[in-house]
Amino acid sequence: MKRNTTLFVLGILAVAALLFVGRHMIHKSGGTSAQAVNKMNGSPAPDFELTRLDGKQVKLSDFRGQAVLLNFWATWCAPCKIEMPWFVDLQKQYGPKGLAVLGVAMDDASKDDIAKFAKEMGVNYPILLGKEAVGEMYGGVQFLPTTFYIDRQGRVVDRVFGLVGKSEIEDNVKKALASSAAPAQNAQVNAQDKSGK
Repeated sequence: MKRNTTLFVLGILAVAALLFVGRHMIHKSGGTSAQAVNKMNGSPAPDFELTRLDGKQVKLSDFRGQAVLLNFWATWCAPCKIEMPWFVDLQKQYGPKGLAVLGVAMDDASKDDIAKFAKEMGVNYPILLGKEAVGEMYGGVQFLPTTFYIDRQGRVVDRVFGLVGKSEIEDNVKKALASSAAPAQNAQVNAQDKSGK
């Protein structure tokens, strides 16, 4: 029993190390993925329409006014399995404060298999059936997981490739929740100043 646990932990550490090195190399090389990240930060998140597991159509713009954690994942992705319970916890904790977690399944599994997987993982947020065209809109989803943090105004706050710690994910969620209120408030104050009221 101890040997299996040790092998499992070593496997997770190896995957995490590979993802970290790959992420570091992308940013260091200044390749197209790193350039796409820099270009997207602060830009409006591309709107899309995808199908939920229950068959309903969902647009990203349906969540305007909420901060969105947009996670591209797959059922075969080991790091995705690690972070999904964290997303469940973050949805519980920050959902009442305006967070919407959206999972976009980017694999070839059937809708039923994806639904079964999501149920086994205890997912409490919408799972959308992904399309390559949507991934391309976001600069190409070359690594899974890939997560975008979008503020309440619909702007990309950050993009993260691969598995990172729960605390980094939570920091990005807080940034997405906090960064969106100020522009709307400033616009209202400026309008009041100009009108003299």
